[in-house]
Amino acid sequence: MYARPESLDEALGHLADGGWTVLAGGTDFYPARVGRPLTEPVLDLSRLSELRGVEATDDGIRIGALTTWTDIVRTELPPAFDGLKLAAREVGSIQIQNAGTVAGNLCNASPAADGVPPLLTLDAEVELASTHGLRRLPLGAFVLGNRRTALAPGEIVTAIHVPADATTGDSSFLKLGARKYLVISIAMVAARLHGDEAAIAVGSCSAVAQRLPALERDIRSGWTSADTVTPEHLAPIAPIDDIRADAGYRREAAAELIRRTMRELGR
Repeated sequence: MYARPESLDEALGHLADGGWTVLAGGTDFYPARVGRPLTEPVLDLSRLSELRGVEATDDGIRIGALTTWTDIVRTELPPAFDGLKLAAREVGSIQIQNAGTVAGNLCNASPAADGVPPLLTLDAEVELASTHGLRRLPLGAFVLGNRRTALAPGEIVTAIHVPADATTGDSSFLKLGARKYLVISIAMVAARLHGDEAAIAVGSCSAVAQRLPALERDIRSGWTSADTVTPEHLAPIAPIDDIRADAGYRREAAAELIRRTMRELGR
């Protein structure tokens, strides 16, 4: 069974019946099913233009769920979003960036999802809709683990919200992989600095990307040297050994990416 609703209400009505697999850009959906027929009912959201685009609101910036990574790159946004734009350019090839959606990157919940660290530094909240109404969750409470989210039955992501007080400052993003482009990261770091305030997140070094509160606290207290990243600063991450790198290398790589990002931002 296949449905392609033309309104959010129609989509939520289908979801309320249960059993649907939601399709947005399809850049993860289709590769996972190469060589075998579809067996599950598919709900294709691609016609829901109301869920695409970036706009300023009274309380910050709203990024529609179907906004593509190319949309992010092309939209004029404050410097606080530069890290997100840099990450957008790392999401696969240009073709993937043209089709892949911001919400899809979150819902796929890969530990190596490029969009998660910069959105964490922007204090992003995820808007969820169902026939029962809307609710919001901090991004850190939405992505629960490897391929696990807090989506309840009958819900879809409709937007990502960045609060106004997180739209200030400068930001950056660095990613390390086995080659320069088209690669799953070994480690990645996003940072946003505004005066003595800091938001720093590390991805690909835990089941879920992690903020570094001890490092953020030290920056608020006057720590300004990019050369002093301690093991205590990296305590929230939990790197693993896999085919791309071992845990020790990942930890060292994360520390070095933090140093480089901080220097890039003038610290």
